[in-house]
Parts: sequence; structure tokens; C-alpha cells
Amino acid sequence: MIKAKMRKTHVPFRLNILFLFVFLLFSILILRLGVIQIVQGEDFERISEQTENVIAKSSAPRGKMYDRYGRVLVDNEPTFTLTYIRSQSTKQQERHEVAKKLATFIEMDADNVTERDLKDFWIITRADKAKAKLSEEEWSNLSSKKAYQLQIDRINEEDLKEITSNKDEMEIAAIKREMDSGYALSSQAIKKGLTRDEIAKISENLEALPGIDIQPDAERVYPYGETMETMFGNLGQIPKESLKDYTMKGYEQNDLVGISYLEKQYESLLRGQKAMKKYVTDKSGKPIDEPEVMPGKRGNDLVLTVDIDLQQELEVILEEELRKARASGNPEADRAFAIAMNPNTGEILSFGGTKYDSKENDYMEYSYGTLSESYAMGSSVKGASVLTGYEAGVIGHGTTLYDTPIIIAEGMPKASYANLGYVNDVTALERSSNVYMFRIAMMMANYDYVPRTAGIPWDTDAYSEVRYYFNQFGLGTKTGIDMPIESTGINGGIQQVGNLMDLMIGQFDTYTPLQMVQYISTIANGGKRIQPHFLKEVHEASHVNGLSDIIVEQHETNVLNHIQMSDSDINRVQNGLWRVTNGSDGTATKYFKGADYSHAGKTGTAEIGDKYNLTFVGYAPYENPEIALAVVVPDMTDDGEPINKEIAQRLFKAYFDLKEKPKPATPTDEEAEEAA
Repeated sequence: MIKAKMRKTHVPFRLNILFLFVFLLFSILILRLGVIQIVQGEDFERISEQTENVIAKSSAPRGKMYDRYGRVLVDNEPTFTLTYIRSQSTKQQERHEVAKKLATFIEMDADNVTERDLKDFWIITRADKAKAKLSEEEWSNLSSKKAYQLQIDRINEEDLKEITSNKDEMEIAAIKREMDSGYALSSQAIKKGLTRDEIAKISENLEALPGIDIQPDAERVYPYGETMETMFGNLGQIPKESLKDYTMKGYEQNDLVGISYLEKQYESLLRGQKAMKKYVTDKSGKPIDEPEVMPGKRGNDLVLTVDIDLQQELEVILEEELRKARASGNPEADRAFAIAMNPNTGEILSFGGTKYDSKENDYMEYSYGTLSESYAMGSSVKGASVLTGYEAGVIGHGTTLYDTPIIIAEGMPKASYANLGYVNDVTALERSSNVYMFRIAMMMANYDYVPRTAGIPWDTDAYSEVRYYFNQFGLGTKTGIDMPIESTGINGGIQQVGNLMDLMIGQFDTYTPLQMVQYISTIANGGKRIQPHFLKEVHEASHVNGLSDIIVEQHETNVLNHIQMSDSDINRVQNGLWRVTNGSDGTATKYFKGADYSHAGKTGTAEIGDKYNLTFVGYAPYENPEIALAVVVPDMTDDGEPINKEIAQRLFKAYFDLKEKPKPATPTDEEAEEAA
């Protein structure tokens, strides 16, 4: 009995302990829930509604461009830009209020404000009048989108005069236009190049200007003025057709990018890394707390192959010689081109064009014409013609042909500038025999020439064969230049046998000045067609003046192809080109006589109607070429004008004179920092 009683009282005691323990646990849990719900409820609710947004806050300066000796050609000038970031919840009226305040602090150009911008602005600022543009029935029956469009359509010129006649309102409209252009939580530039006074006023009132900030920025400047400025290229808005490609690479729609020439070609290298701000926002898109800032980085620096001293000399020479030619019987001559290139590496040493602007009565830089314009080049191509004859097997070393006029059927005689008599392959180059080249074309076409006889059969495949060999030198095909665009010239197709003969003397197909310098370089270096290029090196951006020691990329010589002709054939043609500038009958000997460097080249005169394209290609020193050049002066009225030879000899002289002068040393990071 006693044992049974003891068991009954023992079990309830254990249950009481268990119940007490459970009670305490529930009490702690209820207390914790109370703290979370009452004390920290708002904080946790805010956290649960947060979303992260990573945005580009400001653009980074682009990389600089230097010449081959480390002199700055394209620089960045520090400036300040007024920017705006709107949250997803910002209303039109709120942006208008910010624009009104900003208009009291800055001067704003309203030239970009469109009629549609003004109509949108009119609706925002004249709500009652805007509402009255629609009847009550229209407001009831139309969707908000259609109603708004109808308001826009009914705003007339008199309505807009309320804004356009008021300078202050136009400034506000211009500011708001820029504020509306960006995306939510993306940085939109409102005004670049703020003055000190504007910076001071805005800085004092930033708290009253939500979303507004002042960011350091940079604008492109050119220490050497207009020298080669065209080839550096321009910056602009992303073209619509390229927007998808750019956005996939991380660009924003309002970013500035390179849109032409070197700026476009090397956009990926010059582009800086943007400064980023990481915002945390609530569901309405309103930022919470201060953003996390990630600094940006300037783009890489490019070292170009050009020598700015030689470039300046080239541009002076072109303008001076064009002025002289126009004043001495060639009044319609309006442009001249010249290119200097290292024939062994493809490095462009100088690259220029000059064009006379009749409206301004002045001369302008016209470098891009060397890429985009093509001309009949005349006898300058005859080095390729003789090598083509060798490879086709129709002539050999020492082959002699009789230079006398050729008359096809009842056509005009096709002749050289004089009846030269018997000439061989080398003297044909020295004396610039047209007939020798005609004969090569006729033999390649299996044309059994009989004077004044029509209907003689010939092989049209000769056209393709000639162009095949010419292409090996770069004539009629892309050179591979590191530019986003270049012309390949004009292919005249397949026509009469007489046109095939003209093709062999450079008076049928057309070529660019750039193609001509690649062609002569191929002969000068022994048969390698080398890709011409402007980029020499890419350096990591330096934090001080001068180039960084860190080289990101270095251009290597790129041989596009080797011509099929043998070394002995190339040497033979080289000798003929040497005779052009040195031989007793050389067509350019008197212009290079007495030069303290050895040289070779070929003159050219292409007759186009009553005008003449005067050309020259050459290289020096003859034994070990360092420089090859092409000169093209189209549309001359006097075929005896020496402008092509004068430009060539002056450019050669400038190169060798500058070679003797000490070059500026490129400072190291440490030296530049110490100097700064």
C-alpha cells in the first residue's frame, strides 16, 4: 500500500517540472516575438522590402594618345559636369521643381530643346489649360495614353510662344529635358563644363536639389591643334544601329563612344572603367542610406606610330606645294596627299592630306582622304606591272621591246610620252615606257597585234590574272590598316583590250594613297606585304603625367602575304626604280640629285580627260629602307608640274633631318611624379 502511494505522488511531480519548463520556453518565445514585432518591426519590414541596385554613377576619363616618342597628342582637360540621378518613384512635377531651382544657379543653352519637349513642358506647367484641351466626354472615354497624345496634338504655336518668348522658362525646359533623358537610377549629364561660380552655388544648395551632384569629368583636347586631328576621330552618342552591341558590353544609352577613326577603332582600350555607386532601395525605388562607392579608372593610353614632328612637316609641305601649284597654272588643283611608312614594320610615320576650301579661301586638314579617296595612279604602278610580266612568263630579265605607238583598229594611238625605241625591263621603268607595259598586257591576253586591224581575238582572263598579281601588292584590296573604314578603290571590270593595256599603266582601276604606300613597301622590303598600322603600344593608365611603365599590349609586325615573284625578279625591279631617281634618263633624277641619302622611286602621270593625277612612290635608303612614301596630287591642269616630286623629296629630307635631332625622352612614372 505504501509503495503504491509513493508511485502516484512521484509521477505528477515530474509532470509539473515539465510543464514549468514548457511554460518558460513559451514565455521567452512570446517575449522575443514581441521585441521583433514592436521594437524592431519597422527595421525588419524595411529590410524585407529592400532591393539592391548597382549603377554607373559617372563616366571615367578616356585613355590618352601619344606619338612614338611619348609626346601627348590627345589629352584630357579636367572639367566638372552637373549630373542627375532620379529614383524610380520621382514624379514629373518633382523634376520640374528641381529644374526651376537649378535654372537660378546655372546658364543653360536651350538649342537642343525640341517642339515635343516644349509641348511636354507646357502640359506640366499649365495643368488647367492642358486639361481644357479635351472635353469631359473625351476625358471619360479615352485611355490616359490616347488622351495625352490628343493634348499634344492640340497644343498650337501660340501656346508654345508662352515658353519660347520667356528666356527663364526656356532654360528650365532645357534642364528638365536633360533630367528626363536618363533612366531611373542612372547618371545623366545635365551640363558639362561648369564654371566656378556655378559649382559654388550648386554646392551650397545640394540639400535642396535631390538627385543632383557635381562630378569631375574630362574633355578631349589636342595639344598640336589641327595636326592629324581628323584621324584621331570624334566622340558621340551610340549609333542606334549599334546600341544593342554596346549595351551587351555594359554601356548605357547616354554614354559617349568613339564614332570615327582611332577613337572608334580602339574604343575598348580607350574606354575608362566607370565609378560605381551601389544603392539599396525600398520597393518604391527610393534609396536607403548612403551608397557604397567603387572608384573608376581612366582608360588605357595608346602610343601611336607617328612622329609628330614629321607629321607637322608633312602638313606644311603639302599646303606650301599646293599653294605654289595653284599659283603657277593649276588653279583647279584642290587637294594633295602623302603617307610615310616604315616598309619593314608597317608603322605609319606620317599620314596627311590637305584640301583647298574655296568657300573659306583657305586650306584644311584632309587626312581621311588617304583612306577614302581613290584615283588612277598612272605610271607609279609600273613596278607591279613588270613583276606581273615576269611571273606570267611573258618577259624575262633583259627582254627588249620596241617602244612605238600602238594603234588598235581605228582608235587613237596608244603611246609613251615619246617614241623611246628599244627598251628593256629596267630602262622601261627608268624612262617610264607605256608601250613596254602595253606589250606585257597584250602578250598576257594572247593578243596577236596587227596595227589598225579590228576583230583580233584576245583572252579576257588576262584581266583577272593582272588583278590577281596586283592584289598581292595591296593594289585593289584592303590594306588591313587599323581603322574602322577604308576604300578598296574602283575595279573597272572587264572591257576592251585597250583598257587592259591602260590597267598596266595605272589608268583604269583606281587605288587609294594608302594602297600605293603598301605596294611600294612590298617591293622595298623584298616581297612582304605588311599590314600598315597606327598603334604601336598600349600602356596602363598612369596616375601622373607621362606614360606608365606597364605595357598592356605591343603591336607585332603582321605580314599579310609574300608576293610570288622571286628575289631575283624583285631585285631587278628595285634596280629599275633606283634608275628612276638616279639614272641619266630617270624621270625624277634631277629632283633627288645631291641628296645625302640613297633613294629609289617611280613617278606617275594619269591622264583623266583634260586633267592629270600626279603621283610618286619611293623609299630610302635604297640598300636598307627605313621609309617608304606615296604622294598623290589629283586634278592638275599641267602634266609638267613637279609638285609630286617636290613633295616627295622634301618629305624624305624632313625624315632624315629629324632623324639626326635628339628625341624627347619619355619620362618614367617616378620621373613624372617627381616633376609634378
